Amino acid sequence: MPEHVRVGVVGTSWFADGFHLPNLASHPRVEITAICGRARERAEELATKYTIPHVFTDYRDMVASGTLDALIVVTPDVLHYPITMAALEAGLHVLCEKALAMNATQARAMYEKAEAAHRKHMVMFTWHWVPPFRYFQQLIEQGFVGRLYHVDVRYEAGYGRDATYGWRFDSRYGNGILGDLGSHAIDFARRYAGDIIRVGGHLATYVKRPGPTGQGLDEANDAALLAVEFANGAHGSIHVSAVTNHDNTRLALYGEAGSLELIFTFGGAELRGLRRGEEKWQTLEVPNSLWHNVDRTSSFIEQVFDVFKKQPVANRLFVDAILEDRPIDSTFYDGWKVQQVIDAAIASHEQGRWITVE
Repeated sequence: MPEHVRVGVVGTSWFADGFHLPNLASHPRVEITAICGRARERAEELATKYTIPHVFTDYRDMVASGTLDALIVVTPDVLHYPITMAALEAGLHVLCEKALAMNATQARAMYEKAEAAHRKHMVMFTWHWVPPFRYFQQLIEQGFVGRLYHVDVRYEAGYGRDATYGWRFDSRYGNGILGDLGSHAIDFARRYAGDIIRVGGHLATYVKRPGPTGQGLDEANDAALLAVEFANGAHGSIHVSAVTNHDNTRLALYGEAGSLELIFTFGGAELRGLRRGEEKWQTLEVPNSLWHNVDRTSSFIEQVFDVFKKQPVANRLFVDAILEDRPIDSTFYDGWKVQQVIDAAIASHEQGRWITVE
């Protein structure tokens, strides 16, 4: 068993800086040995900040450098497949941001290659490790809802309202809000209700954006609405948007034994339940045990981010899985299954009919 894991990060975005790098640095058995970014100056800035010895501007040089045991991929979606496949070919463990790939064919190939290489693999479906979502799942597993009738998932934000360029809304680099927030929403639906077998989707682009240098843009969607059917017979709706005027995640499950609703914002979370036969909804408090060693006197969003620096989740779970051969609850398999639903939603919108998921 190795004493430490040598980890490299491809990507120098604000999220690499504000989330991945500090969470990795918080693990006592991680050595962040390399960072890669197209702009050397930015990569060197982060290398200095996190005391990273090796800086690269080409991921292929980084993968071949012999300085790594594992790789974190924090790039535009279009690069996930080539970087991950190169890393797996070099024998590295890989954690990749969502959406796993540009399509389900790529995602399946990534999953199968990781399995064949016996490497640990994870997709960063961040939110399901946060205590309110974990408790929501525990209540479902304990039978609060029982036989499931209907699922409603909403993940809405406002960061796409400005008519400025962003790679997420450029179809060359990603699948729009369906790939961004939609990945999380579909993962929630699968996690809480099981596999999705049919999809009816409608995609929309409401804000006209320029290309990266002011030219025309082949725009990707900034809002998406999906009707879905689950393998267990339940049906559901998934709505994601980047053009609302608020940041809000809402999950609702309605079943034979009861109903659960969770509203999550950066300012707090409200979880409530209604059991069969009851007349009034009850507020359900998230157990302190799920917050564990988090500083509860700080702001809510600070508490949320503290989870990822102190508990064995996300990046820290990935490292622990390598060190101690632990299972991972968010693998490339989950990324592939989510990507299948994304593909089906796109096909449904283009063809104007329901699409069956493999």
